[in-house]
Amino acid sequence: MKFRRRAAAYGVCRDADGRLLLTRGSAEAAFPGVWSLPGGGIDHGEHPDDTVVREFAEETGLRVRITGLRAVLADLARLPDGSVEHTDRIVYDVEVTGGDLSPEAAGTTDAAEWVTPAEVAARPLLPFTAGILGVSFEAAEVEVPAGEPERTGRVQRFGAYALASDPDGRILLTRIADGYPGAGLWHLAGGGTDFGETPERAVARELFEETSQRGRIAGLLDVSHRYDPAALGPEGVPLDWHVIRVVYRVTVERPTAAEVTEAAGGSTADAGWFTPEELDGLPLTELTRDALGRTG
Repeated sequence: MKFRRRAAAYGVCRDADGRLLLTRGSAEAAFPGVWSLPGGGIDHGEHPDDTVVREFAEETGLRVRITGLRAVLADLARLPDGSVEHTDRIVYDVEVTGGDLSPEAAGTTDAAEWVTPAEVAARPLLPFTAGILGVSFEAAEVEVPAGEPERTGRVQRFGAYALASDPDGRILLTRIADGYPGAGLWHLAGGGTDFGETPERAVARELFEETSQRGRIAGLLDVSHRYDPAALGPEGVPLDWHVIRVVYRVTVERPTAAEVTEAAGGSTADAGWFTPEELDGLPLTELTRDALGRTG
């Protein structure tokens, strides 16, 4: 069985009358005639913020700006050719700033329409779109295949990370092991999501593997990316590396001593709790600095 992964970005856009902007899958799409939020695949090396703006222009003719981060999802779908596809989806709130509504000339969509909330439920919708819009749908059961998806010479990775804190305001961090990019720097607990795994499940798994803590997700903090076409993997093999990163606020209500529980040889060398004052003296990754900056 063939299976593959992709990452995509979409936008929820309403007009002054409360109508929603939807696009319809063309004959070139995996599911022709089915309606979706505007959006599509994140190009290699592209920031998801830029993806949603580009896709709106391509599929609807409209210029938009991002007003908020709504949700991050993951789902499995069995495609018409029998393959199984895992899609990580970032959904934004956007508003129109210009342009004229016009469908994509040639691509995977063939119509773009403003649809009233009452009309939305009558349209055939992709499951993730129905879920975001609160429309009931029947989810198809898709079994997670064994093995790993095929990889090319470049890697697009989807990661979920935790800015984790305890009731005393301490921050939980992990130290990157030797042989990995950023070795010796203190990083947010987290890592790549597995095939068929949601980002929420991934961040809970990684939090325990890297720090032995159990936490509760308190909300989405940020979406970012890092692109390094010259990155080296732990075996010294060059990778055209693009990582898309979702950061959650996580509360650890009953903290314990932070200990690495993942097998030896992994990317985490150490873990610890730090007061805000102690953070000032630590060498931090760019992701950690940005996340801390967003919390004030």
